[in-house]
Amino acid sequence: MINQLVQQLIGKALAVHLIERDDEIYARNQILSLLQLNEFTECEGETNLEIPDVLEEIVDYACKKGIIEDIFDEKEIFTSKIMNCFIVRPSTLNQKFYENYRQSPEAATQYFYNLSKNSNYIQMKQIRKNIEYKAETEYGRLDITINLSKPEKDPNSIARERERQQTAYPKCLLCIENEGYAGRIGHPARSNHRMVRVNLLDRKWYLQYSPYVYYNEHCIVISETHSDMKINQETFLRLLTFVEQFPHYFLGSNADLPIVGGSILSHDHYQGGNYEFAMAKATDDWSFEMAGFPDVQGSVVKWPMSVIRLRSEQISTLTDAAVHILTKWKNYSDESLGIIAWTSETPHNTITPIARKKGNLFELDLVLRNNRTSVEHPLGIFHPHADVHHIKKENIGLIEAMGLAVLPARLKDELSEVEKYILGKPNAVADYHLEWAEQLKHRLTPIANESNIESLVREEVGKKFLKVLEDAGVFKRDEEGETGFHRFIQTIS
Repeated sequence: MINQLVQQLIGKALAVHLIERDDEIYARNQILSLLQLNEFTECEGETNLEIPDVLEEIVDYACKKGIIEDIFDEKEIFTSKIMNCFIVRPSTLNQKFYENYRQSPEAATQYFYNLSKNSNYIQMKQIRKNIEYKAETEYGRLDITINLSKPEKDPNSIARERERQQTAYPKCLLCIENEGYAGRIGHPARSNHRMVRVNLLDRKWYLQYSPYVYYNEHCIVISETHSDMKINQETFLRLLTFVEQFPHYFLGSNADLPIVGGSILSHDHYQGGNYEFAMAKATDDWSFEMAGFPDVQGSVVKWPMSVIRLRSEQISTLTDAAVHILTKWKNYSDESLGIIAWTSETPHNTITPIARKKGNLFELDLVLRNNRTSVEHPLGIFHPHADVHHIKKENIGLIEAMGLAVLPARLKDELSEVEKYILGKPNAVADYHLEWAEQLKHRLTPIANESNIESLVREEVGKKFLKVLEDAGVFKRDEEGETGFHRFIQTIS
């Protein structure tokens, strides 16, 4: 049975060009070693199982034979080691990437993306479990994802993690030392992890894909050094230089301050990919000019968050204009709108930038952020407010700012209970959803039925996410906020 599984796995790897025919025996022997087998017998017959399914059966065998413990982390590490038997070394991968690049940037990234999926580094089987849909709003179609892809750790893994002696290698999940790292209890398996070296401003950066992609070709571009996130002139120039090299991708950075920044502020990195978010499709609300930057087109975007869009054919000019706006914004206060730049020595204003290329024009979106807190809003004044925490409480980072909600897995079951509540069925609605569920029942009961209740509730979740983005906007889209936005634009014009 195990010989047949190994043979099936190798057959699948050959079919998707992870290995060539000349590599078959070598890969087989590497896998046999991991499985503590000393011989192999050719088997007949094939199945329709895909690579992740074959891997699961091989891992089950390893658990039953006592080769590994039947706990989440051990199984992930073993799976990664098996797939590493099929993947070329980083130097060869980079050579092939740039051979494809000579054909086109699209061919290069498609080669690397396919390899990352076929090697099970991008775990497509898990990702397909996510609930994904679009929500219609006045700002376009927002993306809603209920994130079910990342498996929850079992109690044994958690207990082992507590007992294990802590180590600082790699320093974080983004460090380049993760490439090929076996992993350990509490640190994800990375034996089958590869990175492409990319030259940005004469420095080496590293391109990889997210193991749990949220959109097409969701990539991460990582600094070679473990250094803090920064938004400055080099950031803008680096983002634009990247999209010049890969014009079919966008690239953006999380902000560099707590609350409004991403989850990992200790390692400078960007996120991008081959996808057009609702914010990228959003139209100009109104335009403006900046003295000293005649080659730059400026506009305020029709979007629930506060976004300035700059366009130019020249990267250097566009970068200088962005630095001008960042400098003004970092020291800008408007107390009538709750915008205060500094509290003593603590800064509050920063920017989330996103770069893309459209035809001959480079485009840079600057999302204005402020991370100040108050007694009324202890998690952040320009952060999701308490009335939406039952749906989304976490920071609004780059991906959310562009219009993709990454919502917690708990909502899969919780929204089902809300649907039952609206239809008057027995239910177990969570306390924190009860007020919302009652409002929906009052409003939707006349039109709700078994066939449409799911779509109705999903639409309401979309409205909640829109409210999340509105909360995060520093200049609200009302008369007072728009007047305030005009006041700021006057300072940069």
